[in-house]
This record gives sequence, C-alpha cells and structure tokens, in this order.
Amino acid sequence: MSETAEARLAALGIVLPTPATPVANYVPAVRTGNHLYISGQLPLDSEGLRYRGTCGADVDVDEARAAAHLCAVNVLAQAKAALGDLEKIVRVVKIVGFVASTPDFGDQPKVVNGASDLLVSALGDRGRHARSAVGVAALPFGAPVEVEAILEVA
Repeated sequence: MSETAEARLAALGIVLPTPATPVANYVPAVRTGNHLYISGQLPLDSEGLRYRGTCGADVDVDEARAAAHLCAVNVLAQAKAALGDLEKIVRVVKIVGFVASTPDFGDQPKVVNGASDLLVSALGDRGRHARSAVGVAALPFGAPVEVEAILEVA
C-alpha cells in the first residue's frame, strides 16, 4: 500500500491545522457530485495571518512562495474537514493562486509554485493540476497570496 497524504505531510513536518472559519457569508467548501470546491485560503496559522504585504513592494518571491505553501496546507485542511480523509481526493483538478502584486511584478507563477509543490509533495501524482497564477492589486486582510482549489473526490 502506498504512503498516505497525511504520512507524506508528517514526513515534511506538517500537521494539518484546524481549518479557518469563514469571515463572511460563504462556506469553506462545497461538494457537488464528484467535485469539491475549496474557497480561497489565506496564509493563516494558529497565530493568524502569517504573511502580509504586496509582492514587488514589501514581500519578496521567497516569502510569497512560503505564503502560497501555507495556503495549500490550508486547502488540504479544508478538504480533510469536508471529506474526513485526504485519501478521498482522486486528484487536484485546478488551483487558482491570487498574488497581491505591484504593476511591475511578474513572478506570480514562481509564487504559486509554493502551493503547487506542496500539493504534489502531499498527494503525489494526484496533486498534479491545471492552474492559474493571477496578479491582483490587493487581497483580504493584506495577505500577499490566496489559493482556491477544485478537487475530484471519491
């Protein structure tokens, strides 16, 4: 039997957190048929928002990439809360990474790699996905990155 996603995460030193509760009138995840849509996740940890700022101004690519990694951890936490088990994820279909950016910042794909790499590390080939990396003027609470996901589930 192959290693589970949670075992892979544990080997990386990652324990899934209790998922954040919504801050507005939405739900964190919606399942319809064999798809699970995960609402945008911020780089939150047990202390709150770990990263703040804008790429190209006061956040560098490495810091933003770490923020995207944490967003992906939170995507998986929401998936586990919705499904009960990460092994019910058949595959990650698509993620969208929103990156708070100055007009001249063009490294959004490098930033969102932080999320993509974590999903592949945790899920193996099931974590490979289509994706968009989008520069935006601002994100909620001053976060530098937000990641949403569409998962195929069993």
